[in-house]
Amino acid sequence: MRGDAEISTAKEAADHDLILAFGRLQGAANRLEYILGRAIEAECGISHLMYEVLLILGRADGPGLSMRAIGREQVISTGGVTRLVDRMEAAGLVERTDDPDDRRGRLVRLTPLGEETAVRASHVHVENIKRYFLEPLPEDHRERFAEDLRILSHAARDLLPRMP
Repeated sequence: MRGDAEISTAKEAADHDLILAFGRLQGAANRLEYILGRAIEAECGISHLMYEVLLILGRADGPGLSMRAIGREQVISTGGVTRLVDRMEAAGLVERTDDPDDRRGRLVRLTPLGEETAVRASHVHVENIKRYFLEPLPEDHRERFAEDLRILSHAARDLLPRMP
Protein backbone atom coordinates (compact mmCIF):
# COMPACT_ATOMS: atom_id res chain seq x y z
CA MET A 1 0.00 0.00 0.00
CA ARG A 2 1.19 3.47 -0.85
CA GLY A 3 1.95 6.08 1.79
CA ASP A 4 0.10 9.37 2.23
CA ALA A 5 3.16 11.34 1.06
CA GLU A 6 2.16 10.38 -2.48
CA ILE A 7 -1.05 12.42 -2.36
CA SER A 8 -0.59 15.77 -4.07
CA THR A 9 -3.66 15.88 -6.33
CA ALA A 10 -7.33 15.03 -6.01
CA LYS A 11 -6.79 12.23 -8.54
CA GLU A 12 -4.03 10.70 -6.40
CA ALA A 13 -6.29 10.98 -3.36
CA ALA A 14 -9.18 9.33 -5.19
CA ASP A 15 -6.93 6.50 -6.38
CA HIS A 16 -5.08 5.95 -3.07
CA ASP A 17 -5.15 2.28 -2.02
CA LEU A 18 -6.25 2.95 1.58
CA ILE A 19 -8.90 5.48 0.58
CA LEU A 20 -10.24 3.07 -2.04
CA ALA A 21 -10.23 0.15 0.43
CA PHE A 22 -12.12 2.12 3.10
CA GLY A 23 -14.57 3.43 0.50
CA ARG A 24 -15.24 -0.12 -0.65
CA LEU A 25 -15.88 -1.17 2.96
CA GLN A 26 -18.34 1.70 3.41
CA GLY A 27 -20.00 1.04 0.08
CA ALA A 28 -20.35 -2.69 0.76
CA ALA A 29 -21.76 -2.03 4.24
CA ASN A 30 -24.25 0.55 2.96
CA ARG A 31 -25.40 -1.62 0.05
CA LEU A 32 -25.68 -4.75 2.18
CA GLU A 33 -27.59 -2.89 4.89
CA TYR A 34 -30.00 -1.64 2.24
CA ILE A 35 -30.45 -5.09 0.65
CA LEU A 36 -30.77 -6.94 3.96
CA GLY A 37 -32.92 -4.23 5.52
CA ARG A 38 -35.38 -4.25 2.60
CA ALA A 39 -35.66 -8.03 2.89
CA ILE A 40 -36.55 -7.78 6.59
CA GLU A 41 -39.08 -5.06 5.81
CA ALA A 42 -40.66 -7.00 2.94
CA GLU A 43 -40.81 -10.34 4.71
CA CYS A 44 -41.39 -9.27 8.33
CA GLY A 45 -42.92 -5.79 8.17
CA ILE A 46 -40.31 -4.10 10.38
CA SER A 47 -37.41 -1.77 9.64
CA HIS A 48 -33.81 -2.87 10.03
CA LEU A 49 -33.46 -0.44 12.96
CA MET A 50 -36.47 -2.00 14.69
CA TYR A 51 -34.90 -5.41 14.14
CA GLU A 52 -31.67 -4.17 15.74
CA VAL A 53 -33.62 -2.96 18.79
CA LEU A 54 -35.37 -6.33 19.04
CA LEU A 55 -31.92 -7.97 19.11
CA ILE A 56 -30.63 -5.53 21.74
CA LEU A 57 -33.65 -6.31 23.92
CA GLY A 58 -33.23 -10.03 23.23
CA ARG A 59 -29.67 -9.87 24.62
CA ALA A 60 -30.74 -7.96 27.74
CA ASP A 61 -30.84 -9.70 31.07
CA GLY A 62 -33.41 -8.72 33.64
CA PRO A 63 -36.67 -6.81 33.33
CA GLY A 64 -35.72 -4.72 30.27
CA LEU A 65 -33.59 -1.78 29.20
CA SER A 66 -33.87 1.96 29.60
CA MET A 67 -34.14 4.25 26.58
CA ARG A 68 -30.63 5.47 27.39
CA ALA A 69 -29.21 1.94 27.32
CA ILE A 70 -30.88 1.24 23.96
CA GLY A 71 -29.56 4.55 22.60
CA ARG A 72 -26.01 3.70 23.70
CA GLU A 73 -26.19 0.39 21.87
CA GLN A 74 -27.54 2.00 18.67
CA VAL A 75 -25.57 5.26 19.01
CA ILE A 76 -28.72 7.34 18.64
CA SER A 77 -30.20 9.99 20.90
CA THR A 78 -32.67 9.18 23.64
CA GLY A 79 -35.28 11.21 21.74
CA GLY A 80 -34.71 9.11 18.63
CA VAL A 81 -35.01 5.93 20.65
CA THR A 82 -38.22 7.18 22.27
CA ARG A 83 -39.84 7.80 18.88
CA LEU A 84 -38.69 4.41 17.60
CA VAL A 85 -39.93 2.61 20.72
CA ASP A 86 -43.26 4.47 20.42
CA ARG A 87 -43.69 2.98 16.93
CA MET A 88 -42.58 -0.46 18.12
CA GLU A 89 -44.98 -0.30 21.07
CA ALA A 90 -47.85 0.70 18.76
CA ALA A 91 -47.00 -2.36 16.63
CA GLY A 92 -47.11 -4.60 19.72
CA LEU A 93 -43.40 -5.55 19.56
CA VAL A 94 -42.31 -4.02 22.88
CA GLU A 95 -43.85 -2.75 26.07
CA ARG A 96 -42.78 -0.23 28.66
CA THR A 97 -42.71 -1.32 32.29
CA ASP A 98 -41.78 0.28 35.59
CA ASP A 99 -38.11 0.03 36.54
CA PRO A 100 -37.95 -1.98 39.79
CA ASP A 101 -34.70 -0.16 40.72
CA ASP A 102 -35.92 3.38 39.98
CA ARG A 103 -39.53 4.29 40.74
CA ARG A 104 -39.37 7.17 38.24
CA GLY A 105 -37.80 5.08 35.48
CA ARG A 106 -39.32 3.03 32.71
CA LEU A 107 -37.87 0.01 30.95
CA VAL A 108 -38.53 -1.47 27.53
CA ARG A 109 -38.90 -5.20 27.00
CA LEU A 110 -40.02 -7.56 24.27
CA THR A 111 -43.61 -8.70 24.05
CA PRO A 112 -44.37 -12.26 22.89
CA LEU A 113 -45.02 -10.78 19.40
CA GLY A 114 -41.66 -8.98 19.58
CA GLU A 115 -39.93 -12.24 20.49
CA GLU A 116 -41.68 -14.07 17.64
CA THR A 117 -40.84 -11.27 15.19
CA ALA A 118 -37.17 -11.26 16.26
CA VAL A 119 -36.94 -15.00 15.61
CA ARG A 120 -38.75 -14.83 12.26
CA ALA A 121 -36.69 -11.85 11.09
CA SER A 122 -33.48 -13.59 12.20
CA HIS A 123 -34.25 -16.60 10.01
CA VAL A 124 -34.69 -14.25 7.04
CA HIS A 125 -31.59 -12.26 7.99
CA VAL A 126 -29.31 -15.29 8.41
CA GLU A 127 -30.28 -16.67 5.00
CA ASN A 128 -29.66 -13.30 3.36
CA ILE A 129 -26.34 -12.84 5.18
CA LYS A 130 -25.23 -16.20 3.82
CA ARG A 131 -26.40 -15.30 0.33
CA TYR A 132 -25.13 -11.71 0.05
CA PHE A 133 -22.33 -11.49 2.62
CA LEU A 134 -20.65 -14.90 2.69
CA GLU A 135 -21.29 -16.59 -0.65
CA PRO A 136 -19.46 -13.91 -2.71
CA LEU A 137 -16.29 -14.52 -0.63
CA PRO A 138 -13.91 -17.43 -1.16
CA GLU A 139 -14.85 -20.10 1.39
CA ASP A 140 -11.38 -20.17 2.96
CA HIS A 141 -11.54 -16.37 3.67
CA ARG A 142 -14.93 -16.23 5.37
CA GLU A 143 -13.99 -17.07 8.94
CA ARG A 144 -10.94 -14.76 8.97
CA PHE A 145 -12.96 -11.94 7.39
CA ALA A 146 -15.65 -12.24 10.08
CA GLU A 147 -12.95 -12.15 12.78
CA ASP A 148 -11.28 -9.11 11.20
CA LEU A 149 -14.62 -7.29 11.16
CA ARG A 150 -15.14 -8.12 14.85
CA ILE A 151 -11.71 -6.66 15.65
CA LEU A 152 -12.41 -3.48 13.65
CA SER A 153 -15.85 -3.06 15.18
CA HIS A 154 -14.57 -3.40 18.75
CA ALA A 155 -11.61 -1.08 18.11
CA ALA A 156 -13.93 1.60 16.68
CA ARG A 157 -16.45 1.12 19.50
CA ASP A 158 -13.72 1.62 22.08
CA LEU A 159 -12.73 4.95 20.48
CA LEU A 160 -16.24 6.40 20.67
CA PRO A 161 -17.21 8.53 23.65
CA ARG A 162 -19.84 6.92 25.85
CA MET A 163 -23.22 8.55 25.37
CA PRO A 164 -24.62 9.98 28.61
